[in-house]
Amino acid sequence: MTDPFDLSGKVAVITGSSRGIGRAIAEQLAARGARVVVSSRKQDVCDEVAGSINCAHGNGTALAIAASISSKEALQDLVQRTRAELGPVDILICNAASNPHYGSLDTIDDAMFRKTLDNNILSNHWLIQLALPDMRAKKDGAIVVISSIGGLRGSSVLGAYTITKAADIQLVRNYAVENGKHGIRVNGIAPGLVKTDFARALYENPEAAKAAVARTPMGRLGVPDDIAGAAVFLASPGASWLTGQTLVVDGGTTV
Repeated sequence: MTDPFDLSGKVAVITGSSRGIGRAIAEQLAARGARVVVSSRKQDVCDEVAGSINCAHGNGTALAIAASISSKEALQDLVQRTRAELGPVDILICNAASNPHYGSLDTIDDAMFRKTLDNNILSNHWLIQLALPDMRAKKDGAIVVISSIGGLRGSSVLGAYTITKAADIQLVRNYAVENGKHGIRVNGIAPGLVKTDFARALYENPEAAKAAVARTPMGRLGVPDDIAGAAVFLASPGASWLTGQTLVVDGGTTV
């Protein structure tokens, strides 16, 4: 019986993959046979993660390419170098994001708001545009955008971030509608509160963490591998008739 989660021979690009959820996704995709491109802003940390993956799964499994999601030229270089060194992108995981402001929308300045919009929506749009031509040529491809349960509800302190994450859910729907005829699947994941450096401000306060756990039926906060497993599923043949959806992975918090 064919393994529905086998990713052997696939080339995957994962942004924001030097730590946290992105790193876990890169590691789990590699464990399923994919060749992965580790990408974040700093080359040295990308090199460290790629080296660790290569040690675990063999040289040539991981390639490190630093790229800032705020630069369209850097993302173009990321996709071009991937194609030149590993081949066309089969799997794109848009994971990197920014949250430069914590507090009321009344207090965010225009520059911070624009940065949040650009890094969390526009950069994903750019990356998808860059990956689509090769995917369309092959009539195959899987794109996963990491959103958040914040995109499903309001927030008194993360307003700009949650607005962008709601937009990512619609980005997934629109690209799915446009590209299903090309055999390309576009889906999202909306994590709950996951213990990463990115979310540290939300769980390091003991009272806040206790409250978050109390409203989560499974009784714990998430860890990066909880999200990585969902990404492997969405990237795999096992999800071959699934597109336009955003999978909520939050231990039951939203229910």
